[in-house]
Amino acid sequence: MNGEDRPVRPRPGRWTARLGAVGTACAATLALGLGTASAQPTAAPAPATTPGTPCAATAKACLDLSGRTAWLTDGAGHVVAGPFAARGGTSRAPTPVGTFTVEKKVKNYWSKEFDAPMPNAVFFQPGIAFHEDSTRIPSNGCVHLSWSASQQFYNALKPGDPVQVVS
Repeated sequence: MNGEDRPVRPRPGRWTARLGAVGTACAATLALGLGTASAQPTAAPAPATTPGTPCAATAKACLDLSGRTAWLTDGAGHVVAGPFAARGGTSRAPTPVGTFTVEKKVKNYWSKEFDAPMPNAVFFQPGIAFHEDSTRIPSNGCVHLSWSASQQFYNALKPGDPVQVVS
């Protein structure tokens, strides 16, 4: 304390001014980024879709549940067949949404669970397949296709082919 009973503050000198300038410069650099070599993350480009469908170009089979429509594609962004009328499941037995792969194909499958035929079945999830049945009634999670469309799906798709289902 000095004679006036208040703390003595050092006078800003050369070093204090320099440190202030350096701090301001650092803050400005951080605020503006580091020029063109910025560490800002860039968003990955959205996957290309097959024109006329809501699915990725890599999908060989595409199903739009809300539009009740399905397509076959070449997996490179071109529709090769469709659109086809298609019907998925109900709210209690929904068709799963996502990207899957064809697991197996069974020409004349018989469902033990529902005691019903599932001709031209192309399974892409356990118990879930594209198959022939009425497109006017909902399924129990499978995808109903007309006879002609189910034949085309059965003939075109192979195990391992990507399938995309969108809501």
